[in-house]
Amino acid sequence: MSGERVRDGAVGADDAPEIDGEWPLRRLLTEGGIGSGPKTADDMSYEQSREAFDRVLVGNPDPATLGAFLLANRWKESTPEELAGFADSMRERSVVSATPDADPVDCGGNYDGKQKTAVLGVASGLVAAAAGTPVVAHSGPSLPAKHGTTYGDVLAALGVPTDLDPADSAAMTDEVGFGFYAQSRFNPLVHDLRETRESVGVRTSINTVETLANPANAPVHFGSFYHLSYAERIAGTVRESTELPFERVVMAQGMEGYDDVRPGTTRVAEWAAESGTEGGRIEDDEVETANFGVEFERDDLRVEDLPADSARVTEAVLSGERDGPFADAVALNAGFRIYAGGGAESVGAGVERARDALADGSAAKRLDALRAFEP
Repeated sequence: MSGERVRDGAVGADDAPEIDGEWPLRRLLTEGGIGSGPKTADDMSYEQSREAFDRVLVGNPDPATLGAFLLANRWKESTPEELAGFADSMRERSVVSATPDADPVDCGGNYDGKQKTAVLGVASGLVAAAAGTPVVAHSGPSLPAKHGTTYGDVLAALGVPTDLDPADSAAMTDEVGFGFYAQSRFNPLVHDLRETRESVGVRTSINTVETLANPANAPVHFGSFYHLSYAERIAGTVRESTELPFERVVMAQGMEGYDDVRPGTTRVAEWAAESGTEGGRIEDDEVETANFGVEFERDDLRVEDLPADSARVTEAVLSGERDGPFADAVALNAGFRIYAGGGAESVGAGVERARDALADGSAAKRLDALRAFEP
């Protein structure tokens, strides 16, 4: 048995001085076969992957071995069982959750952010909240490969406090209907891996599992995908996990890999624990966003200074000073969140509820409440 020591000051350092297991990262790369290349690499079992991520988080592996392990998993593409092991280790070892009284929709847009189009999640989350569907978002400073703009950047540009303890984030969720959880506060050991991830320079499996950290213990996750196979992988991860409390996953094709839904013909994927589906099998369908009364193209949402311009779009749309493509895009994305959270029977009905919240001024009041929140 190998015993990699936990780092000084890490979560669990006092009560878990050693990792009980047989698979140090180097052994997984060689004897375990995950380092043999993208076409011939072996997959890890759930138990191996959970132990491996324990070592990543608190085992203090040397940087070269850690980088090789992360790249090997990228090359071979992690399975749902492996991602579930990573996520469950993260939830046990690192995540400090704080559950609000509300049952929010969890939005963990990819932490590498967006580079070209406005970030709409803050605006659409506040609109959904005004329509009765609480929303939580989480992020950290942007990461490879995009180094784009994230939820936290837009909130900071709006003057909203983001460096919150998880308990304060839960209080924000209950007080405003929209809450933000900062990775450095609720997921510190994953946050501490940023230097290594910068050195590796590409997306790895950590980019996937951190979006599922679920610091509010929300019952529903809303996310995005480019290829349907990614949605199936996320659904399979949630099903194989023993620590993630999600009961439902709703995903749509997003712009720039983020959870802002793309216009036009868009695929939607859903998974529910109660449906009895096997593995990651999901229900999927195509929708035409124009059928919801929204008319915009991706280029209509391009901005120059993403944090500042995304904040200005949020203010203008919620105050009623701006209509057209941005207002349509916010209503569409709010509608998806309302639908995901059970506040509407269809996305179209969710969009109608979103439009009502914009028209009657209740969405603007949610932005005022967010700005007035004091930890």
